[in-house]
Amino acid sequence: MARVLLTTPRSDGFRMPAEWEPHSGCWMLWPERSDNWRRGAKPAQHAFAAVAAAIARGEPVTVCVSPAQYVIAREMLDPAIRVVEMTSNDSWIRDCGPTFVVDDKGAVRGIDWKFNAWGGLDDGLYFPWDQDDLVGEKVLELERDDRYAPDFILEGGSIDVDGEGTVLTTEECLLNANRNPNLGRADIERMLRDYLNVDSVLWLPKGVYLDETDGHIDNCCRFVAPGEVVLTWTDDAGDPQHAISAEAFDLLASMRDAKGRALKIHKLHQPSPVLITAEEAAEVDHVPGTLPRQAGDRLAASYVNFYIANNAIVLPVYGDPQDARARQTLAALFPTRHIITLPGREILLGGGNVHCITQQEPRGRPKDVGKRAA
Repeated sequence: MARVLLTTPRSDGFRMPAEWEPHSGCWMLWPERSDNWRRGAKPAQHAFAAVAAAIARGEPVTVCVSPAQYVIAREMLDPAIRVVEMTSNDSWIRDCGPTFVVDDKGAVRGIDWKFNAWGGLDDGLYFPWDQDDLVGEKVLELERDDRYAPDFILEGGSIDVDGEGTVLTTEECLLNANRNPNLGRADIERMLRDYLNVDSVLWLPKGVYLDETDGHIDNCCRFVAPGEVVLTWTDDAGDPQHAISAEAFDLLASMRDAKGRALKIHKLHQPSPVLITAEEAAEVDHVPGTLPRQAGDRLAASYVNFYIANNAIVLPVYGDPQDARARQTLAALFPTRHIITLPGREILLGGGNVHCITQQEPRGRPKDVGKRAA
């Protein structure tokens, strides 16, 4: 079994790599709950399968599926994709799965954060979340990766690193009383430094307007290279997102990363507001204890929620005039990767997008699966 380590990645010489560093694979969870996904999750399942197939062009993909959905998923997914049975409460592996860390010798370990469905009993999106909270441990057990298990609630979508000592995050999420209420900013920064092995924590006040994750950074602002970020943007001063992005831009322009570099900021103009239709809302089961999907609700649509695969950028698009502009921007920022655009609406209807449903595993040295040194 994977060992539980009582040290920290920083003390052991491990760090969280940037997403553009080489991957050994990608992990996903399969959607099925009808109180979050419309029409019994069938449209979402097709969307997840398309994301998995796009990523599998350049790196191995594993999709974790409940026993009840195994045969269905195996039939829908590309034959090159590995399918394994694993119970979960929903399908957001970026947030409930492990964060992988590496050392300079090629060893890979994982951080198994605590998970409380984005707020627990105070403000969480569903109950229970006990099976989601076990996903990190299960993935690391399958990979035979030793794990750190801090008593600290954190979702993977709430952090973004450059691999060179800097992490981006938001106050809206990490300082929210529904995550780690007994910890202050200094305590949380210490946890990020110890477990991600970073020296600089860059805080933005908020994420995307009405993002139900409490403003995850991966939907708002991401590193695309050391010293460079993309930021969701709108020129419409009447849109609530305008003030959020303008404040973030000004703050980012004044920041320095762990290497002392000023940040180069690239704007990714958001699509026009995406609203849930009456038909879409009616196709989601209404269950007490789960966030309802209601007609007219604005969704947190963003082009920042892309996945950086080994040879591609998998980008959600919305049938909006800004789609082409986002594609062009990312093509210029990632000239050695193909830009694969996929319809993002079905995943967005569930509360996230491409980055939220994926978790990269960094490439390390080949594992000795026969035995472990004492």
